Amino acid sequence: MSLLLYHHLFFVFAFLTLPLLSLSANDTVLNATCPLNFTVISDLYDGERPSFDPGTDCQFIRQVLRLVESDYLRRTGSFLSPLNSSDTCWDDLQSFINQYEPNFNVSSSCQFNTSWISQGCMNITTRQQFENLVGNTTLQDVRRNCNQSLENNSPCSLCITSLSSLQATYLTGDSTGDIFPCTVYPQIYAAAFANQYGPTDPGTAQCLFSLKFSSLGSNGKTRKIVIAIVVTVCVLGLSLISGGFWYYWRLTKKKKTRKSNISSKTEMASGLDSMNESTTLVRYTFDDIKKATRNFSRDNIIGIGGYGNVYKGVLPDGSEVAFKRFKNCSVAGDASFTHEVQVIASVRHVNLVALRGYCTATTNFEGHQRIIVCDLMKNGSVHDHLFGSMEKKLSWRMRQRIALGTARGLAYLHYGAQPTIIHRDIKASNILLDEKFEAKVADFGLAKFNPEGMTHMSTRVAGTMGYVAPEYALYGQLTERSDVFSFGVVLLELLSGRKALQTNEEGQPSALTDWAWSLVRAGRALDVIEDGMPEQGSPEVLEKYVLIAVLCSHPQLYARPTMDQVVKMMETETSVPTIPERPIPLVAERDDIERTASNCGSGNLSSPTGYQAYTFESELRSSHFKEEEESSSPRIVSTD
Repeated sequence: MSLLLYHHLFFVFAFLTLPLLSLSANDTVLNATCPLNFTVISDLYDGERPSFDPGTDCQFIRQVLRLVESDYLRRTGSFLSPLNSSDTCWDDLQSFINQYEPNFNVSSSCQFNTSWISQGCMNITTRQQFENLVGNTTLQDVRRNCNQSLENNSPCSLCITSLSSLQATYLTGDSTGDIFPCTVYPQIYAAAFANQYGPTDPGTAQCLFSLKFSSLGSNGKTRKIVIAIVVTVCVLGLSLISGGFWYYWRLTKKKKTRKSNISSKTEMASGLDSMNESTTLVRYTFDDIKKATRNFSRDNIIGIGGYGNVYKGVLPDGSEVAFKRFKNCSVAGDASFTHEVQVIASVRHVNLVALRGYCTATTNFEGHQRIIVCDLMKNGSVHDHLFGSMEKKLSWRMRQRIALGTARGLAYLHYGAQPTIIHRDIKASNILLDEKFEAKVADFGLAKFNPEGMTHMSTRVAGTMGYVAPEYALYGQLTERSDVFSFGVVLLELLSGRKALQTNEEGQPSALTDWAWSLVRAGRALDVIEDGMPEQGSPEVLEKYVLIAVLCSHPQLYARPTMDQVVKMMETETSVPTIPERPIPLVAERDDIERTASNCGSGNLSSPTGYQAYTFESELRSSHFKEEEESSSPRIVSTD
């Protein structure tokens, strides 16, 4: 009897404790230990404090995660940590960030979903899946271009160009979240396997993940010591001979000036030669281009800008291309030319104009010749179709395709290209259209590399009035969200058929962004849509696009979304966030402007009236902006 009672008690105990055991097991599964190693980031910074900035914290965190995932891929062959480790990985990330920024909350500040840390692109989770998709031939090219120290610009640019081509060709599917989109998979893979030094090498981390360090390893420290010694010696030497040198300089001023000019030309030539070695672009001869354009015939001109003309032409293989010929070329002009070629050559994306090659030549009759060669966009630009001679109106389907393509191109420049590129001159005439009306972002002449992920402060504002973000126009503060503002203006133009800046019936300047905001605020968002637009979409979709445009063109910097978020809102059912109140109209009444202009002598543009006066005065008096508005970029017209 006692034995039977013992058995009964045993089964009762087992029955009662089984749920607790199951709960404990599930709890372990759902909260698996995070396999990511965040200490590799701490080791890279080696006691330094990473530079945090209110506008770039979240992008810094993205890049940290991508480097750590690359380290994980190198160790395990898996791109993403297990889904059941998402919570613990997020906690580890938060702990890492709080070492440097104690009051920064990743979830609330960046609005990342916890699961995104274990989700990525096109269901690719392993190294084998990635390699099967891309193929051995392409991977060999990546290894050849990336398997070297990436500390310097030329090797880094060569590697990035190869990765960009891979991404544009193979990784065009859907991504989950904005932490590990398809655009960053090539960098994660290359750092893990294509580069012999691995993702934790400072040069690799800086090139492929835009993580900047004050010194790059022991070599960097050694160089610093050497430089310090050399500088000290030079200073002492200069102190001793400064008097004699000054006297000598006075006697040989003309000769020195002549030598300086020769030295500058040699330096520029060296830069062009270096560019030729670090790219796979075709270097065309001047005679080839003259033949293709019928000796630069006027009939072949398809665009006129402040920098020169754009010609259509036919290469010997029968392909039609566009030749952008810079005018008034000089030693100083070579710097701008070299910059534009390097920028365009460093990126490859279906929504960016592709560069075929370039030409540098000096002749007795034509002088310095600097020309870039791009694919010809037969459907012209968005400006041509909205405000030019194109008779047929763009349908809603076409406008939606153009808007999404432009957003994808900019998102790639901001988050896919390494280093980050800020375009600075997004406008309707810089969005070109191919034969399928696929949008191509063009004209990188004003583009600015952003390798440190930091906010730029510039004393020279570049861009076109009506499209330039307020914080950039006023303070020279340049971030990726400056491009977002310009994109919002272009999107409003696409939706409304109106220009960015107009003059109202009283002759006062009127901003498209103010007009659209006033309608949205009054609950009449659909009134923004152009009358007579062919094949209009559903009211819900049209209203969503209007709200996206108004949010992007918000005058306050941090009210705007990122371009990654814009693409997600356009591609998915993600709703548009509530649009914050706008503090002031971007353009004031003329009487207010004239009354305020006299008070702006102190340069106080931070006040509402100061900005209003700046806006009007700039439109009337800034020759730089006026020239940019009228002629800075070509409007490539249809050749049909």
